[in-house]
Amino acid sequence: MLVREILRIKGHTLFTTAPTGLALDAVKAMAQHDIGSLVVMEHGRLAGMLTFREVLEALARRDGVLGDVSVDAIYERNPLTAAPDLEVMELRGAMLERHARYVPVMDGGTLMGVVSFHDVAKAVYEEQSFENRMLKNYIKNWPDE
Repeated sequence: MLVREILRIKGHTLFTTAPTGLALDAVKAMAQHDIGSLVVMEHGRLAGMLTFREVLEALARRDGVLGDVSVDAIYERNPLTAAPDLEVMELRGAMLERHARYVPVMDGGTLMGVVSFHDVAKAVYEEQSFENRMLKNYIKNWPDE
């Protein structure tokens, strides 16, 4: 299965923020949309990712108060990215290695969407379940000799 297939199933909805925005506003958007990350866009290009991990680290450093902290002060500038033609199992390995929960999918310089570790796990589970059902059906219908 390819990463583009996950995007096709889940959709291409993107939630973004600018690096100049307030981190508190970004957190409110994440809570409102029940998402764990925002794509940080600057001048129409991917600048990085803001996830709950960076928010929690900022809160820990600031005794639980974000105040007027900007997104620019806390976001991940070098996120793991994936090409749409990448095999899902390869992406899963890279996500585990980098501890990445959210990965922007880039087709050249174009942002196509974001896949989460949950999306990847679900795709792998569904693919393996399908293969399992096919194998069981094959064995069940094995000709008697």
